[in-house]
Amino acid sequence: MGHGDNNEADQAAVEAMRKTMDEISFEGRIVIGEGERDEAPMLYIGEKVGKGVGPEVDIAVDPLEGTNPLAKGRANAIAVLAAAERGGLLHAPDTYMEKLVVGAPAKGKVDLDRPVKENLKIVADSLNREIDDLTVVILDRPRHAKLMQDVRDAGARIKLIEDGDLMAAMSVAVAGTAVHVVMGTGGAPEGVLAAAALRCLGGEILGRLRFRNDEERARAKKMGITDEAKIYRTDELASGKDIRFVATGVTDGELLRGVRFFSHGARTHSLLLDSSRGRVRFIDTQHFDDPAHPPVIRL
Repeated sequence: MGHGDNNEADQAAVEAMRKTMDEISFEGRIVIGEGERDEAPMLYIGEKVGKGVGPEVDIAVDPLEGTNPLAKGRANAIAVLAAAERGGLLHAPDTYMEKLVVGAPAKGKVDLDRPVKENLKIVADSLNREIDDLTVVILDRPRHAKLMQDVRDAGARIKLIEDGDLMAAMSVAVAGTAVHVVMGTGGAPEGVLAAAALRCLGGEILGRLRFRNDEERARAKKMGITDEAKIYRTDELASGKDIRFVATGVTDGELLRGVRFFSHGARTHSLLLDSSRGRVRFIDTQHFDDPAHPPVIRL
């Protein structure tokens, strides 16, 4: 954290996650990862992971969402993994996705094609609020200039984020985080990861792919995606019957605390979601360098 090197931070995360997978008894297949095989040495799309025995699982990973914030020592960097039975997660191409994310009270009521103000009014009504009580999370990008103006004209507050909208999508579905909607265009793979989390948390994501060039369109067709105008709903992006999602804070954020170091150890804060059992777990773990000689345990 704070070393100013995005690539080094991402490499450390990838290597740690890949090493841990080798120790687990399952037959895993990466469906969303660090890119195509020729772009990534590990955790690439199609890579087989695990010991090769046990349940067959499709996996979507983002070993480090928020490389820029982490390199600068800023908030909301997380490590993320979603898993489902084979075919339970959309093989999303590495392109952009127009997104609208809301919590459970507004689920099924908003529409990606509605004007911004109408969607915000629906969200506000579902929460028994006024529009000016809402906070909308938007990636701080030039392409969102009109969206920002529309949100401000409607009267809502805006929280601009530097990188990675997955944590924002999760936070919208949890009461008490002080954010209520995510709007704008971000990564399509992150949209699938968000959908996996929202399947467990009861929120909703609506997404439409936004290709940047013909090469991305061609890649998507090879993956079976032909309708560029299609709006994907939560249960289409993450259709599995048995979805598990886990996120661990790397730096402090609205939902998770970051890694905290102490003498001869570290402490982590994770969120574990289980769609089939209806469980949401916050896990606070202390890790010791020398298990035979643990340090003083702190609450």
